[in-house]
Amino acid sequence: MDAGNNGDHPRLKPPVVLDGTANEGRAGPPIGIVDIGVSEDAYLFRVALPGIRKDPHSLSCDIERDGKVQIHGVVADSGILENSSSVYQMSVQQLCPPGPFTVSFNLPGPVDPRLFKPTFRADGILEGVVIKFKFPPKDGQSPPT
Repeated sequence: MDAGNNGDHPRLKPPVVLDGTANEGRAGPPIGIVDIGVSEDAYLFRVALPGIRKDPHSLSCDIERDGKVQIHGVVADSGILENSSSVYQMSVQQLCPPGPFTVSFNLPGPVDPRLFKPTFRADGILEGVVIKFKFPPKDGQSPPT
């Protein structure tokens, strides 16, 4: 990652579009907070998805060549919680309401979607590393160093 202070760089603070239940603005940990890191060859992004289950059928992440990232998921209904010996009806819900959501943002540049490795961590962070797209050198020219 770049060791310089790029926290104020406007391209590293992408506009993030929230849709569905992620956009309802309730109190509690917000879904869709995004951090982006840049290295010479790749981008790293981390997206906060608190309360989302690690289930391949309820979460997907798509990346387009132009660097657009779309995360689709479903917040499970947690109005009734079952414990080993009790059933709880929730009267206060501070987490994101149940239902589908989408988080969309753009990375600072084009990428190769084939070279993408997502990891959904146990702490509710979706982390992805994707390799930057390198334009092939023109005939007769050596690649830039």
